[in-house]
Amino acid sequence: MKRVLSIVLLVLAALVVAPTGTAGADPLSWRLTPTGTDAQLRGLSVISRQVAWASGARGTVLRTLDGGRTWARVGPPGTANLDFRDIEAFDARTAVALSIGNGEDSRIYRTTDGGATWTETFRNTEAAAFYDCVAFFDERNGLVAGDPVDGHFRILSTSDGGRSWRLVPDEGVPPALDGEFEFSASGQCVTVAGRRDAWIATGGATTARVLHSADRGHTWTASDTPLAGGSSAGVFAVAFRTPRQGIAIGGDYRDPTGGDHNLALTTDAGRTWREPVNSPRGYRSAVVYHPFLGSLLIAVGPTGSDVSVDGGRRWTQFDDGTFDSVDCGRDGACWASGAQGRVATLHLG
Repeated sequence: MKRVLSIVLLVLAALVVAPTGTAGADPLSWRLTPTGTDAQLRGLSVISRQVAWASGARGTVLRTLDGGRTWARVGPPGTANLDFRDIEAFDARTAVALSIGNGEDSRIYRTTDGGATWTETFRNTEAAAFYDCVAFFDERNGLVAGDPVDGHFRILSTSDGGRSWRLVPDEGVPPALDGEFEFSASGQCVTVAGRRDAWIATGGATTARVLHSADRGHTWTASDTPLAGGSSAGVFAVAFRTPRQGIAIGGDYRDPTGGDHNLALTTDAGRTWREPVNSPRGYRSAVVYHPFLGSLLIAVGPTGSDVSVDGGRRWTQFDDGTFDSVDCGRDGACWASGAQGRVATLHLG
């Protein structure tokens, strides 16, 4: 019943957004929840309308079991100096959290008891390495994307649910461009679809690229996108509805209201990209496909949130608040997180 209701509500939302990209009377809105922290929360993993995890600065990891009415601080002890930029949860008890930074600041922790205890499963030992985002194909197989070292991207893989990690050999990964790296802005610089396909978003170079793997991260190919390039620009997030249909989103974070060249779509697994009819009016750091309605997407960034009901071809802004990440649960519930401890749930009206 909840699933059917979610679909009905989102269909109604689609009907009140005009095809020209102008909206009705704000059919969608975010409803903030009281997290009790002012930490910036760039990591977000949604299980359902009741259960969600969020993570961020000052060692913060939060979990709610009641739809955001209350949040518990469940982060690993002794990590107040770490920034947990990404978290991937499998259920209310099991999650993998990634802290970012050079050298030993890049770490991975795993819990199986809702954050009561954590096990450190990876600590970076390369002074120049910096890990940014994590994604899982299933409860056993996952990837962590990291910035290049000596011209080669650092990519970790796991086949035991994050209990151990191994480095993907350089030979299978395209060399990095001058200045190229990944943005740890939303936990979405790496994403997966299906059982074997994965993508990594890059920026920092004159050309913004997307890397694609069809074999769970063992080998990769790179493709150029039309998104803006530069030291503060590029692809900040990628999302895929299927192994072929996906979206790359970003822009220039130093020009947060600039809406040029900040979004592209693909229908061939990322080999080619095209810009849509219109795009969000500003830099956006995260995007998600709704799990039931494949043509509906939500994008968020520091200057607002946008919705598309036609697969990403046209966009309408429905909120002007600041968020860094967005995610939807298997039951269709969508959440967003960001600065000053902001976490919100998506509602109709």
